[in-house]
Amino acid sequence: MPDSIAPRPARSPRNPLAAKASVAFDSLKRDIILGELRAGEPLTELDLAARFQCSQGTVREALLQLQEEGLVRRQGHRGTQVSACTADEAVEMFRVRQQIECNGIVRALRYQSRTLVSDLRELASDMVEAAKADDELQLAAFDRDFHRRIFRDADLPALDPILHRCLVHNHRFKISRSIGSRDLMATALRHRVIIEAIEHGDVSAATQTLHHHIATIVDFGPTVFPDADQ
Repeated sequence: MPDSIAPRPARSPRNPLAAKASVAFDSLKRDIILGELRAGEPLTELDLAARFQCSQGTVREALLQLQEEGLVRRQGHRGTQVSACTADEAVEMFRVRQQIECNGIVRALRYQSRTLVSDLRELASDMVEAAKADDELQLAAFDRDFHRRIFRDADLPALDPILHRCLVHNHRFKISRSIGSRDLMATALRHRVIIEAIEHGDVSAATQTLHHHIATIVDFGPTVFPDADQ
C-alpha cells in the first residue's frame, strides 16, 4: 500500500473498524508531522476515541501504527506521548538511511524488475502534481514511496521498516525546521537524476547520485556527509 498521509480510499464496509483506525492514524500522523501535536504531548485513548467517534481499541490500533513509525512513544502506565524530533536523532537516521539505500540500490540494479523505471517515473510525476498543488505532506508521502520502491528491488524486506521509519523522521524533521515556504517543485524534480542513472544501469552513478541526494536534503548535510559536493 502506498505510504500516504492524505485520506486513504474507503475500505470495505465489511471491515469498518480497520477503516476507522486508518482515519485516526492518518489524521494523527498529519498533525504530528505538521507540528500541530508537539513532542511530549499526551495522547489518551479515551479522548481520541471521542474525537474520532470510535472505540478505544480502534484508537489503540492507530497508536500502535504510529509507534511503529516512531511518531509516538507508549510508556506503560505513563501512557502515550508524541515522540521528540531532535537534530541528534535526525543525523543518525540520515546516516542509517544513507547506508541502507546506497547499499540497496546496488542490489536493486542487479535484480531490478521490469517495472522499476516506469514505477519511479509515475511517482516522480505524482510528486510534481503535489508540488503544483502546494501540498508538502502529500509530496513527502510520494517521496517516501519513491525511495521504498527502489529498495523493494533490493529484496531486503526486513530492512524496509527501518528505512521507512528513517524516511518518516527525515521528513518530519525537515518540515518542522522549515522557515517560510520552500521550493516544492525543486524537491520533486531533484529525483529525476536518480531515475536517469537507474535507467542507464550505471551502478556507480546511481549510488553516487543517491548519496548526494540524501546528503543535500538538509542544511547540516555537509557536516554529516563531508564528501558530498553541494
